[in-house]
Amino acid sequence: MPREMLKRFLARRPRLTVDVARVPDGLRVYAVGDIHGRADLLRELHRLIAADAANAPRQMRKLAVYLGDYIDRGLQSREVIDVLLNEPLPGFEAIHLRGNHDHELLAFLEDPLRSAAWLRYGGDATIYSYGVRLPSDSPPQERLGILRDRLQEALPAGHLAFFTSLPLTYEIGDYLFVHAGIDPDKSLDRQTPVDLLWIRDDFLESEEDFGKVVVHGHSVTERPEVRDNRIGIDTGACYTNALTSLVLQGNTRRFLSTGIAGIGIDD
Repeated sequence: MPREMLKRFLARRPRLTVDVARVPDGLRVYAVGDIHGRADLLRELHRLIAADAANAPRQMRKLAVYLGDYIDRGLQSREVIDVLLNEPLPGFEAIHLRGNHDHELLAFLEDPLRSAAWLRYGGDATIYSYGVRLPSDSPPQERLGILRDRLQEALPAGHLAFFTSLPLTYEIGDYLFVHAGIDPDKSLDRQTPVDLLWIRDDFLESEEDFGKVVVHGHSVTERPEVRDNRIGIDTGACYTNALTSLVLQGNTRRFLSTGIAGIGIDD
């Protein structure tokens, strides 16, 4: 739908904001921000979520939506994937979205020369977590290829299948879940992977009604950031020890966090 047509369509209905957005009845959603190699915090947040979900009605559907960037920077990247695959929240459905760091791992496997920058932005910690080491006598011009080959050998088949199967978005009720955000100058059905994985300022500064309230990570804030049209929950876990979850039920919202005291509905 062209942008001007979308604006006219949205103008015909009340503005959708976080204060009126809803998820379907009988559902509680826990969205989880960027983990970045902190399996310790993921396990701690899982404990908080499980304890919180224990008060839900028995028939209530429980859904965990992970916003991507499972790896890099923190030293437990491999363990994070193991936790997600082998220690899921009991009684939950799970949606795992793709983050730009997860995407760059796959790009490095495909073409290490073009994607060498990934190593400088946290990929070195991921490679280390899979036990990959670079031989000291390797020729400089061959090092990237050696790292890629050794990472391919070390990456369990289940982990590779996990990374390659990650979707870019998930929609439910009045919410769109995505790693980075959306391009406010495009309709939701015209967003590109680059938009969804990498966008920052144009999205963060926009006051547009997107047609959905966007729940995202990617851009670090000290506390969860709630705007009329979006909710950001990347609280910089690998640096701050604060891994955050947004809890949605009906038209209510609140937060759980491993490292932010007094967090709740007003954040």
